[in-house]
Amino acid sequence: MLARIAIAAFIALLLALLPGGVRADGIELAQLATRKSDDGLELSFATRFELSRAAEDALHKGVPLYFVAEATVLRNRWYWRDARAAHAERTWRLAWQSLTRQYRISTGGLHQSFATLDEALNVLRGLSAWRIAEPRDIEDSGSHYLEFSYRLDVTQLPRPMQIGLQSGFALSVEQKRNLAPDFSLK
Repeated sequence: MLARIAIAAFIALLLALLPGGVRADGIELAQLATRKSDDGLELSFATRFELSRAAEDALHKGVPLYFVAEATVLRNRWYWRDARAAHAERTWRLAWQSLTRQYRISTGGLHQSFATLDEALNVLRGLSAWRIAEPRDIEDSGSHYLEFSYRLDVTQLPRPMQIGLQSGFALSVEQKRNLAPDFSLK
């Protein structure tokens, strides 16, 4: 009897360790880079992710999905909490337009339409030359670091969907990296 329980537990453990089918538990950060220019500090990033079946179904039923990228540049201080030198946030809204049968991405006052979901997601997967700090914010000679996060914002989903369905919408990545004296990532 004890042997059967041990074998069943071992098989259950093996099944738990095997990768599942198509899962979208998170976002892989493929590339993250900063560059100091005359206009300030610019950030470029690229991610890899797929929408879960639940998120895709919600999108096709008329629920827009919001993706948020946040970048904070902090200056190290030994005597107090680290000082926030700059903070930038960008939000994209992905929606299915059933009348035109197109996907629409909106950010700020700009809108762009796409024929397929893959084309729309390719736009959402990365950004280049995003200015996250003004030149006056990063002129200090102290050491700095970057806190970056990119996520599918579940707080902007309709309230009934926020209760118990967040597991299908859990897409996020966070990274903390030190900046070199020339403000490139170490």
